[in-house]
Amino acid sequence: MLRRILTPSALFAAALAAAQAPSPPAGALISLEQIAAVKRVYVEKFSGGVGADQIRDMVIAAIERTKLFVLTENPERADTLLRGSAEDLVYTETFQSSDGITARLSPSLGSGSGTSKNSARLSAGVSLGDNESVHRQERRHEASASVRLVSREGDVIWSTSQESQGAKFRSAASDVAERIGRQLAGDYTKSRELKPKAVSGRQEE
Repeated sequence: MLRRILTPSALFAAALAAAQAPSPPAGALISLEQIAAVKRVYVEKFSGGVGADQIRDMVIAAIERTKLFVLTENPERADTLLRGSAEDLVYTETFQSSDGITARLSPSLGSGSGTSKNSARLSAGVSLGDNESVHRQERRHEASASVRLVSREGDVIWSTSQESQGAKFRSAASDVAERIGRQLAGDYTKSRELKPKAVSGRQEE
């Protein structure tokens, strides 16, 4: 095995190059700044399976309730597009199990010599059985959606994936839409709070 030995001058040169290397771009910060600039959103048709169109309508309603964006039906007027896929499934889950315990003991001892005095016989039998079978069917309702905000330049500036089996007062599809709305509103609020700090930091540099 060959080992490379660095001289003190080489180590100093490597340290100097590392110190002068440009910092990696703050991708998350750029995305947050772009979210803060979003004003008008067009929600495209969702791909996916059963219920995708209905979940799209619920997502539009959830975003509208945030009062943070203008939702438009004209994609040409939007500065950001919301794309994604969704699915709303209703299925039956079957659970079946069977347990059984069986024990049996039958010892036997016998001898004989032709006379009753010298003959002896002993026998015993024990049997125990226990069987249990469970068959259960449960109706399940599960919805899921993955959405993303895309700028006019085609850059993804925000995304989230949500799934639900239903809430106390909402269906699974409605709960997924509400979660998307809350996530977008929360991230938008954070971006608005961080944007002045980012601008201030660049001015100081």
